[in-house]
Amino acid sequence: MPKLETLKFEILVEAAVERVHATMIDDAGYRDWTSAFAEGSYYQGSWNEGEIIRFLAPSGDGMMAEIAEHRPGAFISIRHLGMIEQGMVDTTSEAVKAWAPCYENYRFEAVPQGTRLEVELQMPSDFADHMRETWPRALLRLKVLCEGGTPR
Repeated sequence: MPKLETLKFEILVEAAVERVHATMIDDAGYRDWTSAFAEGSYYQGSWNEGEIIRFLAPSGDGMMAEIAEHRPGAFISIRHLGMIEQGMVDTTSEAVKAWAPCYENYRFEAVPQGTRLEVELQMPSDFADHMRETWPRALLRLKVLCEGGTPR
């Protein structure tokens, strides 16, 4: 059974909290900054609290989650519930039960320079090294977008 690890990342963005929050969850912004994880990443669903959302690769495979909490411009908590493979949602296999639910949390804090964005996420330890490498690239891309960079 995989052990869960908690990873934390932080970045300072020279833009208002509202812009960082909106860019992060906007369809076009999301597709851009999450390309660091998989080119063509997208989501289906809603960022509204209590709603189901699917985070998907171009193949349609990915993760199913629920927005556990959403306070615009302050905090988003995503409760990951299962995997999606070949169009099928898996929330009951032993492999999924070993880690679900796990959380991905975003904290937005207004600071004199703009916004401090903190990300804290839980994941099986066998994915942790990949995420330690990938998350900083994704956050840097989000920073560039929020600070006026051109979308891909």
